[in-house]
Amino acid sequence: MFLLKKKTFLNEQVFRAVIEAPLIAKKAQPGQFVIVRVCEEGERIPLTISDFNRENGTISLVVQAVGATTLRFSQMEEGQYLPSVVGPLGRETELEGVKKAAVIGGGVGCAIAYPVARKLHEMGAQVDTVVGFRNKDLVIMQEEFEKVSDNFALMTDDGSAGEKGLVTDALKKNIESGADYDLVIAIGPLVMMKFVSLLTKKYGIKTMVSMNPVMIDGTGMCGGCRITVGGETKFACVDGPDFDGHLVDFDEAMARASMYRDFERHAYEETCNLLKKGEE
Repeated sequence: MFLLKKKTFLNEQVFRAVIEAPLIAKKAQPGQFVIVRVCEEGERIPLTISDFNRENGTISLVVQAVGATTLRFSQMEEGQYLPSVVGPLGRETELEGVKKAAVIGGGVGCAIAYPVARKLHEMGAQVDTVVGFRNKDLVIMQEEFEKVSDNFALMTDDGSAGEKGLVTDALKKNIESGADYDLVIAIGPLVMMKFVSLLTKKYGIKTMVSMNPVMIDGTGMCGGCRITVGGETKFACVDGPDFDGHLVDFDEAMARASMYRDFERHAYEETCNLLKKGEE
């Protein structure tokens, strides 16, 4: 059993859960994930670790309530217990030797980008961070990023916070202003990672992307996270989740990911109705 020590909503649909898991916290590295169950009869879902505190023995997960299980998770209260949290799983993000990097986060993917930016900062690397959201109401973790970034840019689609535009606009501006990056790391929606990779390919900048958005069971058995990388079949959960962004077939990945949207929405609405009935 794993204690939910703290839960904080970052916006209407996104919350941070701090979980007591000392063995996982001891081993966790940026890029890795855990498999969580929120109730005994519930499904197992992979969630990337957004932060960890080895001294306190805790890990943090930033979760968006988009499906049945994440909605149930969002309804849990501090002091309750999760029946299982397994990890850390997946390969850690490879950062050895990086001296100057751009970390690009989109939406909830920013929570996964944060520990990468923090580790780079702790390594003494120069860290330029660009984060993007649809509007100001969806902005998360701005203060955390500012603390670990040498240069920080906030972009919103409508200009209601930071600058109006896309993360690729800010990244292109940095590159054309002379930023000589060893590595660009993009984490967020598939379409965002696709266009970041297309941009950096023009400049010949090594780019890593996290394919956690396509993970389902986290073990490779379901086949739902199957992707094509450089013409070879890979599984995001066991071979990644980080891959060379210039080699990923994003169009294939986006087509497969879209197959589950209707089912996920139906499960969310059904669970929402059940939870409401339980409160009556």
